[in-house]
Amino acid sequence: MEKAILGLDIGGTGIKGGILIKGHLEDIRSIPTPALESKEFILETIASFIETYLHYDFVGIGIGIPGLVDTQEGIVLGLANIPSFQHVELKKFLTTRFLKPVFVNNDANCFAIGVHKYGVGKPFKNLVGITLGTGTGGGIVINGHLYSGLFSAAGEWCSAPYLDYNYEYYCSGKFFQNFYHSKPKALAKLALAGDPIALQAFDEFGQHLGELFKMIMYSLAPEAIVLGGSIRKTYPLFKKSLLKTLETFAYPSVLGNLKILISELDETAIHGAVALVDVEEDMVTA
Repeated sequence: MEKAILGLDIGGTGIKGGILIKGHLEDIRSIPTPALESKEFILETIASFIETYLHYDFVGIGIGIPGLVDTQEGIVLGLANIPSFQHVELKKFLTTRFLKPVFVNNDANCFAIGVHKYGVGKPFKNLVGITLGTGTGGGIVINGHLYSGLFSAAGEWCSAPYLDYNYEYYCSGKFFQNFYHSKPKALAKLALAGDPIALQAFDEFGQHLGELFKMIMYSLAPEAIVLGGSIRKTYPLFKKSLLKTLETFAYPSVLGNLKILISELDETAIHGAVALVDVEEDMVTA
């Protein structure tokens, strides 16, 4: 029987889990994150959630979190939306409790290795995963291996300066909220109905995202860039302006071979978390 792996996605609002068996995710469930409670209370909540999966006799636990991680020691260095969860020895706590290997990484890194292992990124040895949601995240796969960098901070282009703020300000849901005072989903509905203001919003968004892609291409020249996150579903609305912006990239041969793909996985965070366990022996961390 093929080994079962437990994957967890721990965020500021929810903790989500699923079991990978024979290449398929099963028994996906979630609970609210007690974000304002103590570190000890949150750890016990995570442990109790894991206990509900023990009957699967899984061989390891992979965890993605929206923050920086010491991937070697499995120490969560900080989560912006969970005040008490700073410098948490998550791997040590769970390994001691369940006597199974535990791997922890940034959720955007999990997305990148997840789409490489289980999704549209399978054919490519070198790819970048970009998550577009409330924020912007990035993950890097080089020669088929996840590259996390120091404290899982590789691929954090979102924090790089761009225009008046940084890339995340212009390449995430924050752009639509800050400049058009609306959420992407609502604007997408209007854009599909032909609303000129909404169409303009996505046109501008595509231009900004194109600038981000150019920076990624200058630094890594990946074979593919895979989009994830909720905003990926609106790709047809910003595709034209994105591609138009990319025309200014300096190396046509690189641009001509770049594939821009949209992740088809609905549970990318959990897929990525289980991929940590599956590929950990090959993972490049620095």
